[in-house]
Amino acid sequence: MRDFLREHWWAVVLSVLFHGLLVGSLVIAALMSARRTPPSVQPLPIDAVVVSSQVLHASRAAQERAEQEAAAAKAAQEAKAAQQAKAAEDAKAAEDAKAAEEAKAVQDAKATAQAKAAADTKAEAAAADAAKAAAAEQQKAQQARRAAEADLAEQAKREADAKKAAEAKQAAEAKQAAEVKRIADAKHAADDRARADREAELRRQLADEEHRSAVESGPLRDSYIAQLRNRIQNAWIKPPSASVGLDCLVAVTQIPGGEVTSARVTQCNGDAAARQSIENAVYRASPLPEPKDPALFERNFVFRFHPDE
Repeated sequence: MRDFLREHWWAVVLSVLFHGLLVGSLVIAALMSARRTPPSVQPLPIDAVVVSSQVLHASRAAQERAEQEAAAAKAAQEAKAAQQAKAAEDAKAAEDAKAAEEAKAVQDAKATAQAKAAADTKAEAAAADAAKAAAAEQQKAQQARRAAEADLAEQAKREADAKKAAEAKQAAEAKQAAEVKRIADAKHAADDRARADREAELRRQLADEEHRSAVESGPLRDSYIAQLRNRIQNAWIKPPSASVGLDCLVAVTQIPGGEVTSARVTQCNGDAAARQSIENAVYRASPLPEPKDPALFERNFVFRFHPDE
């Protein structure tokens, strides 16, 4: 009610002023009607000297009727004023009732609006809570889906890594097996080649031995040794201390081509000067003559140095 009065105070003031003016006007009209004196009846001049009783009675009756009519008019006017006042009061009461009803209607409407606003607010809050809960559920579902997708991706990655590792292991094992096979094949081939080489070397050595035996047992070896001896003895410079009947064994080392790399007297009946002269003679004779048959070449050989023969 206070909110309604605060919002429509000017309308209430205007209504009160209007009804006050209306009531004041009715009261003033009633007072004026009450104070109004009835019209006096002036006796008419009669140009007569003698008035009969009948005329007098008629005059009195007329006067009474006039007074009665004036009283009736006054009563009617007062009744009319009272009726107007009552109508004004009824109108004011109706206006007040209408204003109260309107105020109540406004208050009810405001209460209804407030209730509706509260309900709307509550509904909005409930809707917001529901939306928030739905968003939370949706976020939770999205998180669960993302977690599931991450798990699937991780599992797929692990499977891919495991597959890749298995393939790499299989490839490594295959490579290792191939390498082992290659090594085994190479070793087998090397063994075969080595065995073939050994067999060939044995055959060659046997052939060389047979050839060497055949050559050494023949005249070529004696001729080759005689060439070596003669070459060294021709290069020998006899020292003054050498006596007749000098007989020594000399160990010689040569390389292919006859170049002497070492000469040493092992046994000798001569002195040191004789020994040194023989070794010097071997170095001066280098390079030694090559044999006619390569089978006769010996890297290390020992010959008898006996210049008196």
